[in-house]
Amino acid sequence: MGYTPNTTGTNGSTSTRAVALVGPAGTGKTSLAEALLYASGAINRQGTIEAGNTVGDASPEARSRRGSTEINCMHFDYLGDRFALIDTPGAAGFAADGLAALPAADMAIVVIDPAPERAALAEPMLRRLDELGIPHAIFVNKIETARSGAVRNLIAELQPMSREPLALRQIPIWEGEQVTGYVDLALERAYRYRPGKASERVDMPGAVLEREKAERSHLLETLADFDDNLMEALLMDEQPDPDTIMADLAVDTGSNKIVPILLGSALTDGGVNRLLKFLRHEAPAPAAAGERLGLAEGGALHVFKVTNAGAMGRLALARVLGEPLSEGAELLVDGEPSRTGSIFFMQGDKTAKQAAAAPGDIVAVAKVDGARAGSLLGGRKTSLRGEFGVTPPVRNAALAITTRDRKDDVKLSTALHRLCEEDAGLHWLQDDASHETILRGINDEHLSVVLGRLDRRYGVAVEGHPPSIAYRESIRKPAGARGRHKKQSGGHGQYGDCVIEIRPLGRGEGFRFEDRITGGAIPRQYIPAVEAGIRDAMEKGPLGFPVVDVAVTLTDGSFHSVDSSELAFRVAGRMAMAEALAKSAPYLLEPVMRVSVDTPSGTGSKAGSVLSSRRGRILGLSPHPDWARWERVDALLPEAGIHGLDAELRSLSQGLAGYHAEFDHLAELGGKQADEVVKARTAQAA
Repeated sequence: MGYTPNTTGTNGSTSTRAVALVGPAGTGKTSLAEALLYASGAINRQGTIEAGNTVGDASPEARSRRGSTEINCMHFDYLGDRFALIDTPGAAGFAADGLAALPAADMAIVVIDPAPERAALAEPMLRRLDELGIPHAIFVNKIETARSGAVRNLIAELQPMSREPLALRQIPIWEGEQVTGYVDLALERAYRYRPGKASERVDMPGAVLEREKAERSHLLETLADFDDNLMEALLMDEQPDPDTIMADLAVDTGSNKIVPILLGSALTDGGVNRLLKFLRHEAPAPAAAGERLGLAEGGALHVFKVTNAGAMGRLALARVLGEPLSEGAELLVDGEPSRTGSIFFMQGDKTAKQAAAAPGDIVAVAKVDGARAGSLLGGRKTSLRGEFGVTPPVRNAALAITTRDRKDDVKLSTALHRLCEEDAGLHWLQDDASHETILRGINDEHLSVVLGRLDRRYGVAVEGHPPSIAYRESIRKPAGARGRHKKQSGGHGQYGDCVIEIRPLGRGEGFRFEDRITGGAIPRQYIPAVEAGIRDAMEKGPLGFPVVDVAVTLTDGSFHSVDSSELAFRVAGRMAMAEALAKSAPYLLEPVMRVSVDTPSGTGSKAGSVLSSRRGRILGLSPHPDWARWERVDALLPEAGIHGLDAELRSLSQGLAGYHAEFDHLAELGGKQADEVVKARTAQAA
């Protein structure tokens, strides 16, 4: 069943506020989305991840791994107000989807669990939200599993990670070792959790009075930093008016001056209704998101994802901004007018066709073929300041893939193009040197899911293996050789003859060809053919790899007035170069990457040890230039040491460390390692 929104809320608003659920993997974002849908009446039965019957995470990949592999969009109404939910994946390998959709949200809810030792997992998202300027709050989920003192310790861990002050809105009520409810600090009311129902208001327990007073004072002092009247009232020991407190909370939260913290449990519905009320009163209107995305005037459509799955074909997932959007509306795509097709509201994997969408709605739009993720599309009267770009995560995992059935080769490129179009963390290319199809993704888990999707959706089964390393070879000493190609087989024969000298060049100088032919020993029209033959021979040197950093001088040769041809001299050039290379002491070169590892403070030395164990040379360990309490390790690492590096770095840093690598130079590879590479190449050729 699809979602059919109300046309107008009770407050007269016709706009929809979008809320993104973000945070580390395993904290219960999809379960919280399910709880919000159930508590608001959008669904009549609350599903669970274990049962595989939630509205979100309906794809086979998400169901099988019991975790989100793509964003899920949902809608609900609450007390006459309209909301759109964007449930984002928490696992690093699927982060690109969420990062692309995040700027479209009016507010983000960072979902975490109450264990203080896991607080660091929220830091990358808190940092990203600060960078984007998106108002956000923290929801401490699974509060029923909290240990005594966990909330206070959690806040102490989180505050250094946040640019804005944290504002604790609730404190837990304990009965023995169990959290049974909470105190709302702004309203000074106590509530008891009731599994499957809204919380029940109860008398304030005497055991929490002292802490309630201290935490409420801290909350008010935080708000007073942005309200002079409230500051004056506190200095005069006056009790602030509740309406003033609630108004300050709404303004400061919506303008991203504070980060509220709420408590609850998605599985038992504890605190879920309180979260709904928080969103209703304190989530900002869509106008701020439109301005942040670059909408100055008029209406626009912010496309944050493209999908190619299902019977409806290509759909653009987007947020409507500024003005309503109707089917058939004209939008400018790359400067060219394009009319929108059908408009669908989404409830997980279910869709409902609608004639129009209101400002703020998140919809799937057909026939916007030129749109891509990140596009901000407006009409002729729309004024845009430019598109809001989000850099996708670094693609540090790579696989060389081949189809199991050669008949699928034609389908493979089409399927890869469509998958990459809808996943900003994915990229593919055809490597001309190795003749391999290379698929790049964020990590191994990401690529594994993509390969399954490739088979399920498009019927293309592939095998994957690590891509070939771009080894090269060069020479140590000068050498000379003659190449003579002579063939007579009736009629015109073939004759080409050339003499060359070769010598090594400095690293990175490439290839140099010099013609020193005198007296017409080789006619001018055949000299380019000699050079072409030399280049042919350099594609595969004596060790089996392309040759670099060599200078070749053409010194002599001979020709036949009838039998000589460009082909004959090209063959002669190839023969001469192959012989000369074999005599010039060839040796192997391996690509070396410059690697920068970003890792939490205290783990930099461990990261350095990982790099060293992979033949890396550490260049430096220093504080991160932009992120407080993080470190950066710079190193030079052979490309052979890159495979599997991401997983090893994440294992020593709670999954937080990452790296960026780019080619730096070629370096000599000798000894046993070089012998093994050459042996493997010979076996491959055989």
